[in-house]
Amino acid sequence: MTRVLVSGGTGYVGRFIVEHLLASGYKVTVGGRSPPANGYLSQAVPHVPLRLDPDADQLAAFDDVYYFVHAAFEHVEGKYRGGEGHDPEGFRRANLDGTVRLFEEARAAGVRRSVFLSSRAVYGETASPVLDETSPAEPDALYGQVKLAAEDALKATTGHGFVTASLRVTGVYGRAGPGRKHKWSGLFADYLAGKPVAPRIGTEVHGDDLAEAVRLMLETDAAKVSGKVFNVSDVLTDNREILSVLQSTTGCPHPLPPTAERSGFKVMSTDRLRALGWLPGGSERLAATIRELAGGVRSS
Repeated sequence: MTRVLVSGGTGYVGRFIVEHLLASGYKVTVGGRSPPANGYLSQAVPHVPLRLDPDADQLAAFDDVYYFVHAAFEHVEGKYRGGEGHDPEGFRRANLDGTVRLFEEARAAGVRRSVFLSSRAVYGETASPVLDETSPAEPDALYGQVKLAAEDALKATTGHGFVTASLRVTGVYGRAGPGRKHKWSGLFADYLAGKPVAPRIGTEVHGDDLAEAVRLMLETDAAKVSGKVFNVSDVLTDNREILSVLQSTTGCPHPLPPTAERSGFKVMSTDRLRALGWLPGGSERLAATIRELAGGVRSS
């Protein structure tokens, strides 16, 4: 079996990637500050210490690793945009300089492919009506700036024997690991308690659909992916739509928030990724997942 090292594999997003690759027959190693807790993953996986530190020599972490998926990111809990908190220099040093060091070590160790989880945030407030991979990348926050700079650094390492790809990911939803809350747990709790919920719109992709995109980067012919970026997004939804499924599942009588304004929201084109065979679950998977997450909750 092919060995894959997944940095940040115990995180909310990283766990989807680990589980998907395990189910697809890969031998997965999780890299991070601490090993996964017992029962957090569906099976026991090896762990190697790994951190975002540009001064650390972590070459040994890549021993016998064929693929590297970099999903680790240091930020204030619950925040990506604004995730630097009061330490922008530390944020940049870890997430850019530390990331670049890992890419360099992966290549030096003989890793064949490296996949980076970037973000929709690299586009910023560009004037493009639809965001495709050729749209200007004009990040307006440090988070997006760091992600874009890491993309560029990874692409610069691309060469014979070292295939690279970056995935510009939108919001990720799905069931969290044991003992952890899913991304909408606060939203669900507020609505079920009868608290007012503001309208909000965004694009989402299920964690397993994102993991499928990662796997495509590992398995697709190198000429089709190397040195390239791919948008990863699926559905445009808002709080009203999400909570309407929760309402019908729980029978909660509380009124739904107003429909969010959609006319000015820019969606990401995923034609480039779909051309490789990627097919996400769409609105049906979104609704099914909300019903699954609603299991066991009751209105007040």
